[in-house]
Amino acid sequence: MEPLPFSGSPAYAIIFWGAFSLWCVLETVGTLKKRSEDRSKARDRGSSRLLMVLLWVALASAFTLSLDVPQGTITYKRTWVFFVGITLMLAGLAFRFYAMRVLGRFFTYDVAVQAGQTIVEAGPYRYIRHPSYTGALITLVGLGLALGNWLALFTILVCMGIAYAYRITVEEAALIAGLGEPYKQYMRRTQRLVPFLF
Repeated sequence: MEPLPFSGSPAYAIIFWGAFSLWCVLETVGTLKKRSEDRSKARDRGSSRLLMVLLWVALASAFTLSLDVPQGTITYKRTWVFFVGITLMLAGLAFRFYAMRVLGRFFTYDVAVQAGQTIVEAGPYRYIRHPSYTGALITLVGLGLALGNWLALFTILVCMGIAYAYRITVEEAALIAGLGEPYKQYMRRTQRLVPFLF
């Protein structure tokens, strides 16, 4: 049994590495372009650094586990699981960048409250406070499935669950401090990541 679901097929490899490369390029460009204008006012508290460190740990671990631990291989309908994973990667990516577009100039990769910032409740922000993180997590779940290994998927979810839990706590504290009671009211009528659930 091949350790990766796409390792024996050039077409599957092209699909996987194409989706993975698209994600990497878009996130890299976004990171470079969407930083707060005044870094001295950033309230990031190390959350961006933690996200990057745990993302690299998650990716390195996921690829290693997929290659070296065949006991974790998803054997049930591998091709079907692979394409579900690719679909989730692309859907999550599209949703993340849609959410970023809706937030407009208020979106930054570091935590900062900008001058004149208001609460945006358009699109997905009507129901959830952090749809770009929801999109990122959907992408990462898709990556784990596309790799075809339960341990890889579990490692990705643990690492990025920790990273986003901290990031959301830091971000919401900054927004409460910067926007005050209106943001507290917004928090009471929305969920963090999944509409009507949590």
